[in-house]
Amino acid sequence: MSRLRPFDYFEPATLQEAIQILAKHGEDARPLAGGTDLLVQMRDRKREPKVLVYLHKLQELKAFGEDGKGNFRMGALTPIRVFETDPRMKERFPVLYDGAVQFAAVQMRNMGTIGGNLCNAVPSAEMAPPFLVLDTKAVIVGPDGEKVIPLEQLFAGPSKNSLKPTELLKEVLVPLPGPRSAGCYIKLSPRRAMDIAIVGIAANVAMEGKDGVCKDVAIALGAVSPTPKRARRAEALLRGRRLADDLIEQAAQLSAEESSPITDIRGSAEYRREMVKVLTRRAIKRSLERIG
Repeated sequence: MSRLRPFDYFEPATLQEAIQILAKHGEDARPLAGGTDLLVQMRDRKREPKVLVYLHKLQELKAFGEDGKGNFRMGALTPIRVFETDPRMKERFPVLYDGAVQFAAVQMRNMGTIGGNLCNAVPSAEMAPPFLVLDTKAVIVGPDGEKVIPLEQLFAGPSKNSLKPTELLKEVLVPLPGPRSAGCYIKLSPRRAMDIAIVGIAANVAMEGKDGVCKDVAIALGAVSPTPKRARRAEALLRGRRLADDLIEQAAQLSAEESSPITDIRGSAEYRREMVKVLTRRAIKRSLERIG
C-alpha cells in the first residue's frame, strides 16, 4: 500500500495568514479545502506537497449572497451541495443547479468546493461550463492584493490553473440574471453523476422581450478541449437573431467545430465531436423552454 510522504500542516485563521504561509513556502505548499481531489492525488503519489495549508477556518472564503453591485458572491469554500439545496440557485441560476446535481455523489458534493473544482482545472469539471456561460469573474488574492479576472483565464491547461503559488481563489462573482433569461447544463456520462463527463455542454440564453430575438447567448464546452472554453463563433451566430431550429442547428455544428476532443477509453474524438453538436442543440432548446 502506498504511504503518504511526510508534510507540514498549517491551519491559518485569516486569509492574510494563509497568503503569508504560501509566500514563505512557494511551490512546496498546496492549499487544502475539501480534499476530494488533492488527498487522492497524494495517495496515488501524483502530487507530493511538503506543506498543506488547510483553508476551512477562513471566513473570507465563505461569502454567499448578493454584493449590492449586481453580482452574487460565491466564496471559494462554498460546497457544491449548496448549489443543489439553496432554492435561489434553482430559481435564478438553473445552470449551476444542473451542474451540481450531476456532480459525483452526495458525499462528494458535501465535501467538494467550487474553489477546488475550478482550480483543479480538469477539462471535465462539471461546474466550469455552467460558470463560464454566466460571465463569471474570479477574484484572486495574493501578496500584492486582489485582482479580478474573467473565469476563463483561470484555466491554463489540462489540470493546470493560472494561479501563482502565492495566490488563492477567494471567490467568484456571478452577474445577477436579467429578465427572460435561463441556462442549462447537460452532461454525457455512463452513470450520470457517478462518472466524469465524456462531454459537458452549458448554455445560457437571454431573449429580447417576447419577439423571439436572442439578446445574448453563451455556450461553454467541457471535456472536449484542453480547458473548459466558450464556443464564441456559435454564440456570435445566434446573438441578435430569431432562434429558429435551422439556426440552432448551425450553431450546434459550429460548437462541434470549435471543440478539440481526444480519443481515450471513454470515447473517440469523433463521437465526442458529434455529441457536442447534439448536446449544444439540446442545451439551447432546454434553456428556451425554461424561459417560457
